[in-house]
Amino acid sequence: MNAEKFHLEAAEALTAWYNSHKRALPWRLDRDPYRILVSEAMLQQTQVERVKSFYARWMERFPTLTSLASASEDDVLACWQGLGYYSRARSLRKAAQLVRDAGLTTLPADPEFLRSLPGLGPYTVGAVCSIAFDMPVPAVDGNVRRVFSRLLDLSEDPAKAKGTALIAAHAAAILKLGSPHVLTQAFMELGATVCTPGATCKCAQCPVGRLCAAKTAGTQAQRPVSTRRNVIERRRGAALLILVPQAALCAAVPPAVCGPVFTRSRGFAARRTKAPKAAFPG
Repeated sequence: MNAEKFHLEAAEALTAWYNSHKRALPWRLDRDPYRILVSEAMLQQTQVERVKSFYARWMERFPTLTSLASASEDDVLACWQGLGYYSRARSLRKAAQLVRDAGLTTLPADPEFLRSLPGLGPYTVGAVCSIAFDMPVPAVDGNVRRVFSRLLDLSEDPAKAKGTALIAAHAAAILKLGSPHVLTQAFMELGATVCTPGATCKCAQCPVGRLCAAKTAGTQAQRPVSTRRNVIERRRGAALLILVPQAALCAAVPPAVCGPVFTRSRGFAARRTKAPKAAFPG
């Protein structure tokens, strides 16, 4: 099958599938770019079910980009409390302020401007542009990498530059053959619910299974390829931890033997102190 036919059939199949199988999620009620930005920020490092209540609370407190831009950092962080990774909330507030300072009341349909905002990497820019503005700008995250790694039976690591570029090119070609706001979310939905990691993938339910090269080759569980290695660093040394009721004590251990000593009091967090310059007694 040539690339053009592959892209067209994928666009048609994914559109039909998404329209009948998409989950009802609060950030899908409209295509307001600010709401999409907030949802994408929250969904980074956080599961969908957990995000729902936080998203509702945030939108009640900061319903518009201008209301967020005017809020204090303390208010923003308090509203974010419980989601973790607080830099996401700070970046949202700073981005809102920069948009306001540019004389705008909402995010513009301008990929270059969006890329200049803090916290907006290629994926988030693609999500906002395609979902909010129906622009064929691909949003490539882990789910999308996995989907295309299997569709193409990709032998490249999709997290590397070459693999990411190849996937983005195919995604962009498909987006141009349908509604980008539908297809971008279809890619995400497929990766989250059907084309799941390892042997958990539900190939029998996949709308593009007949187009999937990995399914044909039987390599679904081996895709995506990962070339990352978990390096275990081994260190040798000695340390002495002394627990005392009130104050931390520093053990007399020569720096040449074990370097800094960690001490801890009951009820207090461990803290790092410099070891005294003394030899072992005796």
